[in-house]
Amino acid sequence: MYISSIELNNYRNFRSNIIEFNKGINVIIGPNNSGKSNLLRAMALIFNPSEKKNLSIDDFNKTISLEELKMQPPKINISVTFSQEDKEKLMGDDLVIVSQWLTKLEEPYEAKLHYEFCLPLKHHEDYKRMLSSAKSEVEAWEIIDRNFLRLYTYKIYGGNLENQIIADGEYLKKFDYQFLDAIRDVERDMFSGKNTLLKNVLDFFMDYDIKSKNIDDSEKEQLIKNKKMQFEEKAKLLLDLLNERMLEGKKQILSYSKDIGASFDNTEPNFAGSITDIELYSALRLIIENKTGIQLPITHNGLGYNNLIFMSLLLAKMQVNASETYLGSNAKVYPMLIIEEPEAHLHPTMQGQLLKFLKQNLKQKKVRQIFITTHSTHITGSLSLDELICLYKVNNETHVSYPGRVFENNEDSKKYVERFLDATKSNMLFAEKIILVEGMAEQLLMSVFAEYLEKLLEYNHVAVINVGGRYFDHFLYLFNTKNKYAINRKVACITDRDPERKNLSVEKTSYKKCYPFEMQIEPTQYEYKCNKRKADYSSNIEFFLQDEVYGKTLEYDLIRFNPTAEILITNSMSNKEEIKELMDLYKKGKDLNEMFERISKSEENNRIIEALQNPNLKWAENDKKIALIAARYLNSVGKGVNALELAHVLQENLTKKGTKEYVDFVVPDYIKEAIEWVCEN
Repeated sequence: MYISSIELNNYRNFRSNIIEFNKGINVIIGPNNSGKSNLLRAMALIFNPSEKKNLSIDDFNKTISLEELKMQPPKINISVTFSQEDKEKLMGDDLVIVSQWLTKLEEPYEAKLHYEFCLPLKHHEDYKRMLSSAKSEVEAWEIIDRNFLRLYTYKIYGGNLENQIIADGEYLKKFDYQFLDAIRDVERDMFSGKNTLLKNVLDFFMDYDIKSKNIDDSEKEQLIKNKKMQFEEKAKLLLDLLNERMLEGKKQILSYSKDIGASFDNTEPNFAGSITDIELYSALRLIIENKTGIQLPITHNGLGYNNLIFMSLLLAKMQVNASETYLGSNAKVYPMLIIEEPEAHLHPTMQGQLLKFLKQNLKQKKVRQIFITTHSTHITGSLSLDELICLYKVNNETHVSYPGRVFENNEDSKKYVERFLDATKSNMLFAEKIILVEGMAEQLLMSVFAEYLEKLLEYNHVAVINVGGRYFDHFLYLFNTKNKYAINRKVACITDRDPERKNLSVEKTSYKKCYPFEMQIEPTQYEYKCNKRKADYSSNIEFFLQDEVYGKTLEYDLIRFNPTAEILITNSMSNKEEIKELMDLYKKGKDLNEMFERISKSEENNRIIEALQNPNLKWAENDKKIALIAARYLNSVGKGVNALELAHVLQENLTKKGTKEYVDFVVPDYIKEAIEWVCEN
């Protein structure tokens, strides 16, 4: 069996939510305060015997209306569903444990546990009478806290909730809930053999060479007994040696008891004792030892490595707890490992190694299910989408999405996203708002553009993700809320118009890039197309492109909106002087022919001139002049290096705002619209 889902009602940020789980590893992600830790604590209320079960007023969901509060006392209900696994043996321990909690008898069977925290029925009349005078939700909660919370009780039921059958505590103990929380002091918990965790592990693995042998139990017992006797004999020698060293000192110590009258009736104090192997565990300390033999205490180890060591001890403890040979009928049957933020103090490479280690333990059945919460893109980038569960909030309501389920029957898109969802791109799963861009230039420049618009992407929790081309569709499956499993996030897709044409007189030819001023000027010779705005997505997804008539790419549009801004001419560009002169000619109001004379002679430049002179082009003279500068600029920049230089120059220019040195810069309209749309609430 496995824990297939949990339903949470009125618990903390969960008003009414069902979260479905996977059989093996479940990695829960989402922004801060999305409810990840609350989910783990809800599970602990059922499975962790040491978890405090009586809750406080702050554990209730506070979105309950005043009318609802007056009608009946609020209660918290957390229900866990167990489902039968494929190829599960029906006569195994799993079914024995949940047999009294079954809610579905036919295969695959289902069973349920319910934690309920509520006001007993006998207090309901008093509750309604006192709540009737409440004028607001705040006042109502104060009345509940002051007069009724102490009367609330908790119960854990099994089976159908309406039957109110208390779950047998002995069966609840069969679940081994091992929780490693985010604020942990692993060094305190594993320093020495005095610690219960380390002591239990040491005791279980003592004489493991015998315990793991394939021999009769009676033979094992005899061999271990012989080892214990050998130890006791050697321990006795140590005690004898100790007593010998204490002989004279003991006489002095005991003389005081004799003088004070503590010796009477022919008796007197003395020293005696024995040392067992179990008692000697307390003398053991965890150390680290390097190849040269130098030993250092575990406190000198890095926090990240100590976290890993502690997790390995936890897993060893789970093996101890599940051993029938060692614990008999007290052995656990369902070990589950719960880790908050496993990335704490861990280098990204070690995070990946930890995941592999945990999956290996799942495969070896040392752990039945693992639940992890994380903010690490390195961890999510190492997982399959099916292993991810995303919590997020919309209008202060908690929602759940399952990235692995959004692709429906499109396995190709799912594989594409999994292949390219690395540590950088998986940031889109954590962000509250997203801007998807085609390339490096847009990614590098977007934050600077936002600052020119007096917006801060970081402040607005916007992640800019470069999808490496026009591959938005693959990633948009994750956010298209027409699918109920998708993540409801604002997604702005910034893409280029990229006008193209195909020569109709050449057979089997393909579309090739062209300039906006070449579009539709020779309709008998060419077939034209350009990138269009897509409208078949949910309202949380918007596409932003350049003008359909005048636009082409980011670099082209930078000049279209800033035709005289020499600040855009960077060191890595070619044709710098030519473009500066074109800008100067435009500034002075020179005509188009004078500008044609300034550009260098080449096949590409001849093509530009011919198109701008074509009588079928009905553009204004000014638009043609700007297009000439934009085309020459576009053909003179190298995308990556130029974007880096441009980001630096534009950022530096911002620091001069309010001075004479500041240069006006206009953000292209389609980018302005995208940033403003994604940043608005």
